[in-house]
Amino acid sequence: MNLPLSTTPPLTPALDAPRVEIDTPVGRINVYWSGPPDAAPQATPLLLVHSVHAAASAAEVAPLFRAYSAQRVVIAMELPGFGFSQRTDRLYTPRLMTDAIHAVLAAIAARHGDSAVDVLAVSLSCEFAARAAMEAPQRIARLALVSPTGLMGRRVRKAPPGSTLYKAGIHAWVRRPLWSQGLFELLTRPGVVRYFLRRTFGSQNIDESLWHYCVLSAQQAGARHAPLCFLSLAMFSTDIHTVYEAVQCPVWVSMATRGDFTDYRGLSLLKTPKPWRAQRVPGGALPYFEDCPGFVARLASFWCVPSSATRGA
Repeated sequence: MNLPLSTTPPLTPALDAPRVEIDTPVGRINVYWSGPPDAAPQATPLLLVHSVHAAASAAEVAPLFRAYSAQRVVIAMELPGFGFSQRTDRLYTPRLMTDAIHAVLAAIAARHGDSAVDVLAVSLSCEFAARAAMEAPQRIARLALVSPTGLMGRRVRKAPPGSTLYKAGIHAWVRRPLWSQGLFELLTRPGVVRYFLRRTFGSQNIDESLWHYCVLSAQQAGARHAPLCFLSLAMFSTDIHTVYEAVQCPVWVSMATRGDFTDYRGLSLLKTPKPWRAQRVPGGALPYFEDCPGFVARLASFWCVPSSATRGA
């Protein structure tokens, strides 16, 4: 059973790394930095972006953060509404999330120079990262998409720019003060969180530390606001095929073989400037929790692909 917010233990850092809070036009964004934030990188910095669901946080990219920190500067951001980032009551949209990524990319440039960085995003955040790459190609050198959304089935998603699946009526109903918090607590009970993680992993064997952190994160003040927007489909773009096709940098796609995220038929519909590298990676939607060394090895050659990104903002 969820604890009352007044007795909930405070949120602990998701990653064993320095934490930096950045004030941006879209609110305060929490960022984990491997090593001193102003250290000169020996290799292209890597930005990790977690997925979006009721209890998301940077804990979802912890194995990758640990693995890559020995090789290069790694930055893991927490999107608005999640983790230690600002969790205010507002409409969370692809525009807001993309602007948050732009803000973090600008912060990386301010600390490490204007050279483009590599980005790895997970699930729905792949759409936000791709939109950022479309809008600021000089900022992103290479883009790795892990279990990306917007590719299920064979329906073309080329609605007007910026359009979403947002259901305003559903959102108005779920955010009513009378039941908003209670509804969210039902959706984030420990057993429910475990159920959805099992569907994500496609297995009964989930990462227990991730489950524990998800439960704790969902019990923090303001935790319901972004997930209720997610539930109302406010973050799902209906122009995502147009966005994906506009990305100029090299793209690698990890496709799960188990769980709820195994349909990528939409990839065949995309007419991208350069062929995307797509691989079926054994496991669920977060395969690096199951075999991080193997996952990193699969990506090694991709991070060496020449980038078309230019310097400067």
